[in-house]
Amino acid sequence: MTQWIEAGLWGLAGGGALVAGALVAWFVRVPRDVVAVVMAFGAGVLTAAAAFELMDEAEQTGGLLATAGGFCGGAITYVAANVVLARYGARHRKRTANQPSESDQAGSGTAIAVGALLDGVPESVVLGVSLLGGGGIGVAMLAAVVISNVPEGLSSVAGMKQAGRGAGYVFGVWGVIAVASAISAALGNLLLAGASPQVIAVITATAAGAILAMIADTMIPEAYERARLYTGLCTTAGFLTAFVVERLG
Repeated sequence: MTQWIEAGLWGLAGGGALVAGALVAWFVRVPRDVVAVVMAFGAGVLTAAAAFELMDEAEQTGGLLATAGGFCGGAITYVAANVVLARYGARHRKRTANQPSESDQAGSGTAIAVGALLDGVPESVVLGVSLLGGGGIGVAMLAAVVISNVPEGLSSVAGMKQAGRGAGYVFGVWGVIAVASAISAALGNLLLAGASPQVIAVITATAAGAILAMIADTMIPEAYERARLYTGLCTTAGFLTAFVVERLG
């Protein structure tokens, strides 16, 4: 199989986890406490993946300066975009409550959709990049994307339903995000196939910075709102799980 097609399929698998979470939340009333616990666990998994699968590899291949620059750039870019989207109603896009309806804030539906895309693209790009050089898919990173995307779909769709958004909007958003994840992974693999180690390091670290900023800005607040004092324990468990997977894989 052509490598960029394989990358696209892995990206689709990661994005498909969002759709799976959305389907469950649409048809089953999942307790918010359960969603919060899984969200906290997913945050820990993603944090570990960003540290060991992305930052460590970027520093080893491209050097500390390129890695640090990419990391800071990714975090700053994500936060800046998130600030803009929050003004249009996407602040609580991962929340099971507090999401605005279109009547509450015009344009919030589009902002939430764009915000969901912003959250998913960095993860997908690094899935595609991980296949470069003939290596297999990064197991820990793939697991982190899937484990974090399921509760994201659960949480967001619960909030969307509460805000009165219909099935067409909900599954349209997550369907588009799943396809965009596939395209991002394929393009990440295709466009960076001949790139230098320093460029790969910058791209990988940029994704890591964006992912870590996303965890702090959107996942942890939702988890803490319900899990409270258990948030740290669940996040630690997720981190340890991803660390073990990375070391054994």
